[in-house]
Amino acid sequence: MDLLSLATTVRSRVEEPVTDLLQILKVLSNPRLPVLLALSKGLIEPTYRLAFLASASNSGVLRCLAARPCDLESLADRLQIGPAEKDRLRAWLDMGVKLGDFGTGEGCYRLSSFTAKFLAQPGNDAVAAALEEVIRFHVPALLHGPNMLRVGERFSLDDQDGAVIARSTRVVESFVEAAVDRNLERSRPVRLLEVGCGSGTYVRHAARLNPRLSALAIDMQKNVADQAASNMAEWGLTDRVETRQGDLRTLDLEPQFDLVTMHNNIYYFPQDDRVETLRRARRLLAPGGKLLLTTSCQGGNTGLEALNLWFHFSDFGGPLPREGELVEQLEEAGFTEVEATQVIPGEQFRACTGTNAQLALD
Repeated sequence: MDLLSLATTVRSRVEEPVTDLLQILKVLSNPRLPVLLALSKGLIEPTYRLAFLASASNSGVLRCLAARPCDLESLADRLQIGPAEKDRLRAWLDMGVKLGDFGTGEGCYRLSSFTAKFLAQPGNDAVAAALEEVIRFHVPALLHGPNMLRVGERFSLDDQDGAVIARSTRVVESFVEAAVDRNLERSRPVRLLEVGCGSGTYVRHAARLNPRLSALAIDMQKNVADQAASNMAEWGLTDRVETRQGDLRTLDLEPQFDLVTMHNNIYYFPQDDRVETLRRARRLLAPGGKLLLTTSCQGGNTGLEALNLWFHFSDFGGPLPREGELVEQLEEAGFTEVEATQVIPGEQFRACTGTNAQLALD
């Protein structure tokens, strides 16, 4: 190597660190960097975690890892994932490790974060389903809303997973059950009509309270009604509870019910049809029978407002009711002794009751 080449090499080796440092300083001086870093930690990463945990719950991965740590082969077998897809499964699992919800050890994956362990517990299934509802239904309304309006697109009932919704609504189960406790007659036989029965858990609760209760439980979605029927069989209630697909607005029944219940579903009916829908419910009540309607109302937390937004973008149902509006609709439908009670302290969740004072044929 001649002296010129040697000098050039030495100079380049001295200048490289300086150049690297200058590049780093240039990047750090970018005013967008602090914002990007803040977004990454404050918004982007939590969004990734929510989506990942919803998927981990829905796919059954959380349940698998809650039982015991599993290696890739075991998880693939339990999830029925073929050999050709195992590398992709590994990449997905490794993302969970990166997010901090999964850990690894001795060739196995395990639950790591408190949140993942919490959602994996069977008793917290309603919370896991609520998380899935947010990711699968609320987020698309936020993400695609303006474009949907531009092309005239709407969400349909088929865009909802009825089983997930039935599970997620159980986050308010104890409050709804308290409302049932206050309004269910227990000293005599009761004939109950449950509209939008979901999993059937509230019918089961009523049946426990009154051993002489019999019921008809209906849901507009066949898969939901079928699952409720299966649950009734498992709970030993098929001799007391008939479960089937049905729409309150088209039920051809005599006015024979002592109690009609509608839990978390008045917004599945269009706003302009609600008076007639409630009138239909009253016509199915025997004289003196009662309606119990529980619902989220407008003006609640962000989650309720996101639910309200979803129904604004649907081709069925309508926005969440306002308390005063709902009371007026019940009275217009012919109910007397109408009352609205706050069920959850500090939240816009109401239990509304009304009485059928007459056998109305109007």
